[in-house]
Amino acid sequence: MTMPNMHYRDLKDSYLFYNIAQKTKAYLAAHPDQHLYRMGIGDVSLPLCKAVITALHEAVDDQADRGRFHGYMPECGAPFLRQAVARHYRGRGINIADDEVFVSSGASDELGDILDLFDRGSSALVIEPAYPAYVDANVMAGRRIIHLPSGKENGFLPEPSEEAKADILYICSPNNPTGAVFDREKLQRWVDFANDCGSVILFDAAYEAYIEDEGLPRSIFELKNAETCAIEICSLSKTAGFTGTRLGYTVIPRALVRNGMCFADMWLRNRTTKTNGVSYIIQKGGAAVFSEEGQRQIRENILIYKENARTLMRALDELSIWYCGGKNAPYIWLKCPERMGSWEFFDYLLNEAQIVGTPGAGFGACGEGYLRFSTFGSPEDTKEAARRLVTLLGKK
Repeated sequence: MTMPNMHYRDLKDSYLFYNIAQKTKAYLAAHPDQHLYRMGIGDVSLPLCKAVITALHEAVDDQADRGRFHGYMPECGAPFLRQAVARHYRGRGINIADDEVFVSSGASDELGDILDLFDRGSSALVIEPAYPAYVDANVMAGRRIIHLPSGKENGFLPEPSEEAKADILYICSPNNPTGAVFDREKLQRWVDFANDCGSVILFDAAYEAYIEDEGLPRSIFELKNAETCAIEICSLSKTAGFTGTRLGYTVIPRALVRNGMCFADMWLRNRTTKTNGVSYIIQKGGAAVFSEEGQRQIRENILIYKENARTLMRALDELSIWYCGGKNAPYIWLKCPERMGSWEFFDYLLNEAQIVGTPGAGFGACGEGYLRFSTFGSPEDTKEAARRLVTLLGKK
């Protein structure tokens, strides 16, 4: 008899965003004339910038010309894109070699696939509240998971401790869902902790482009000795609007070695076995992101999303509702008023103000009593949602 992976039985029955989709679908079926102000799922609303679109069109034309046609791409990424990413890091004072950059189809895929590098008997630390895929991917592998709670008292930025010892340490900064960002001193403690314990940090840097405060690290490799304990996973989804085109990259320093095994060499072997690489067309578009013009244009889009954040923050300030995130992240994590539960508050906003958020309980037990707002909507919808928030909650 063929044996399935029995660990799938340990997964939660339904995914957070599926539940949200079902609730919103039911609401619209009952109220077809209503417009919803969607600040739940973190999908972008602005189109790809002009530099990227131009590069994509040029790449399509290349595929129509025998002399410029490209078939299979190198599994770890086209040299032109790996070079562009490494040059981008070096321009920020981080010494990354071209062959330490691995092109991927996005951070979500990579966060699951990268676990191939670790023995299934290894343990994984997840700081909660957390992006659900961290937990689910390890549940599927049957790996032991250590849940490190965080909360309002520490700004959702916990310190390493004896209870936090694990083989794999997940750190997301700016954080999804809380929007909290580790400062240099706090992140250095985690780097030192990982090196002392022999752990490997999986650093999710999908939202680094939203950091505006100088002094806050945008890459873990800004920290001393991080190259001997960290893998950095990045995405162009929120940085450059690639949610529908799917492109990211992972940085694995050659100095990251455990038990005589070099993780960069292992990942090279993994990718050349399990993938045929990302399409030429998409990689050409991605390379345009790192051009001078591309950087300027994506920054213009990011500033629009950051203004959305300020709009929502002003509304929450007016209502005296506690929150974190927003300033240096595209997410705002707020305390539900009147001691309401996460799903209770979700339903209240949906039914009374047609606002869709994300219940904090979906990100782990520490998220109960909180709600996440995404700032990726249109400015018009965001302003109206903020107005409705003040009108509705100002009466409570």
